[in-house]
Amino acid sequence: MTVLEDRIEMAESGDELTLDMMFEWLEKMPIPEGYKTEIVGGNIFMTPQRDTHWDIIADIYDQLRVKYPRKRVKSDVRIDYPGHLNGFASDVTLLAEGATRNGKGQWRCEDVEFIAEVISRKTAGNDYGPKKDTYAAAGVPVYLIVDPYTGEWHLHTLPKDGKYHGNARFDFGVEIDLVKTVVGLVLKTDEFPRG
Repeated sequence: MTVLEDRIEMAESGDELTLDMMFEWLEKMPIPEGYKTEIVGGNIFMTPQRDTHWDIIADIYDQLRVKYPRKRVKSDVRIDYPGHLNGFASDVTLLAEGATRNGKGQWRCEDVEFIAEVISRKTAGNDYGPKKDTYAAAGVPVYLIVDPYTGEWHLHTLPKDGKYHGNARFDFGVEIDLVKTVVGLVLKTDEFPRG
């Protein structure tokens, strides 16, 4: 079946659209290599992974790996979040010790301690808007946005009532002090590339 046939069959059956259905469609689509796909508020987004983007992700991953085992640090792995059809594949995710998978074999958003998203031009609005709100609603303790276009990082902490109440923004080169958070370390940003 094609994606169109699947959608027509679903519409005729009266089934409600689910994240699993949408991801099944994505698996059947010819998505170009090097593209990341995720679903934000029921909308499918595909973004290319640029060198700058990947270099920052790898830098954050490497710094987390100094303290955390590989099985707790993930990149581009689907995790479903609260709200309408939110299946995110965050750039970097740190899972809590003892994190468990749900009945479908996916990591649970309740076990996410840290998220880092590196801005892509066309989907930056998601990272600063609906994804930030969703992470706060899910109670993700630490959310970091890294913006290579402005050369800044934005740190969001203290989630409560669906909003982050702790916020900081600095230029690349200024360390991100996460010692007093669940992450418990300092991230260096002096080698984050711009552009």
